[in-house]
Amino acid sequence: MSTELILLVEDDDALRGAFRRVLEKLSYSVAEASGVREAERLLGELPVDAAVLDYRLADGTGLDVLPMLQARVPRVPSVILTGHGSVALAVEALQRGADHFLDKPVEIPALGAIVGRLVALGRDERRKLAASKRPSRDKHDPFIGSSAAIQKLAADARRIAASNATVLLQGETGSGKGVIAAWLHEYSSRRSEPFVDLNCSAFAGELVESELFGHRKGAFTGAVSDKPGLLEVAHGGTVFLDEIGDLGLQTQPKLLKALEERRIRRVGDVSDRAIDVRLLAATNKDLAQAVEEGWFREDLYYRVNTVPLDVPALRDRKEDIPVLAHRLLDTIAAEMGRLAVSLSSACIGTLSAHSWPGNIRELKNVLERAVLLSDRDVLQPEDLQFGRVASSEPLLPETLALEAVECRHIALVLRLTEGNIAEAARRLEVPRSTLYERIARHGIDMSEIRT
Repeated sequence: MSTELILLVEDDDALRGAFRRVLEKLSYSVAEASGVREAERLLGELPVDAAVLDYRLADGTGLDVLPMLQARVPRVPSVILTGHGSVALAVEALQRGADHFLDKPVEIPALGAIVGRLVALGRDERRKLAASKRPSRDKHDPFIGSSAAIQKLAADARRIAASNATVLLQGETGSGKGVIAAWLHEYSSRRSEPFVDLNCSAFAGELVESELFGHRKGAFTGAVSDKPGLLEVAHGGTVFLDEIGDLGLQTQPKLLKALEERRIRRVGDVSDRAIDVRLLAATNKDLAQAVEEGWFREDLYYRVNTVPLDVPALRDRKEDIPVLAHRLLDTIAAEMGRLAVSLSSACIGTLSAHSWPGNIRELKNVLERAVLLSDRDVLQPEDLQFGRVASSEPLLPETLALEAVECRHIALVLRLTEGNIAEAARRLEVPRSTLYERIARHGIDMSEIRT
C-alpha cells in the first residue's frame, strides 16, 4: 500500500466501496467517510495527502469539507464528484478551493490520473512550505532554553557582540561553540564582512601556517600558485579559530605577532600585508593548564582570553532539553520534507534522562537518525538510538583508541551520506578541508564507502 493517504467522502456505501477498490488498485491508502462530520473527525486524526469528495452528502455537501482542507498546513488538494453537474456548480467548487470537478459516472483512468496529480500537488505544497521555513531556520538562536547557565551565556554574549573584543569560547565538544561564534559575528558591526573559520586540529606545521597566512607559489612542495590565507580573506570581518588549543607551538608566536601588529606575511613572501580582523577562538581544553604544561604560549593565552565565555554542557542544562529537542526536530523534519513529526512525552523523558556526552551535536544526531529510520509521525523511545548509527551497528568498545573511534565515526557518517563530502562535513560540523585531511590521515577508502 502507498504511503499517500486519500480521504474518500461518499455517503453511498456501494459507490464508496467501488471507489476505495479503484484507489487501492492504484496503490493508495484510503480513509473512508460517509459525511461531513466523519470527514472532519478523520482530518483531525490523519495526515491526509488528497481528498475525493462527493458533492451530495447526508449531512451537507462536499463543498462543506473544502474549508477544512484549506485550513490544513499544507493545504490538502481535492476533487469534487457529482451526478448532478452544472457549469455553475463547477465554477463554485473551483472558486471555493477544489482543484478538480468530475461528473459521474467517473471513468476509472480519469480518476486515477486526477488523483495522481492531486498527490503530486500536495507533495509540491509540502516542499514549498519546507523551503519557506529555511531562512528563519538559518538564523539559528544558540541560546534556546531557560536554564540559568544558558541565560547567563546569552546575556554575556549580547553585551560583547557589538564590540571588537577577542572572545575565547570554552566548552566541551558538540556544545555549540561554533554556532555561538557565528552568532557573535552576525550581531557585530562586522556582520556585512567575511566570517571565516579554521579548525586548528586539522592541520599541522607548514600546512596550518599556509591556511592562516597564505603562501607564495613555490614556497613548498604542492604550492603551485599564490594563495591568500584566512586572516587575509577575513579582512574587515571575523576569523574563528576552532580548537585553538591544538595549534602547534611553532605557529603560535606567528599568530600572536599577526594579532598584535595587524599584519601578516604569506609563507615564502618577503613583504607584509595589513589585516583588520576580529578574533574568535574556541577550545575544549584547559588552556591555563596547557600554559603550565608548556604546550601553549602564555602571551598568546592572554591575548585570546580577553573575554572568556563558558559554554555549558548539555547535562548541565537538562531543563532545556525538551525545547531544544523540539526545535532541532522541526528543523530536521523540514529538511527531509516531513512536516508533522513530533516527540511523545515518553520520548522527551528518555532524552532528558540521557547523559549526552556528545552534547547538542549528539542530540541532533540522535533525532536525525530517528527521523531517517522511523515512519512514525510521533516518535517513541524505541525510535531513539544512542551511541550508534543504525540498530545493527554495535556500540564502540571502550578499549578503542581515540584515533580508532574517530576513524570509525567518520566512516559511518560517510556511509550514511553515501560518500557525499559536503553533507558529511555538515553533519560532522567541520570544514570540508578538515574532513578531507581526516580521511587521508585514517586511510579511509572512499571507493568502499560508495559501494
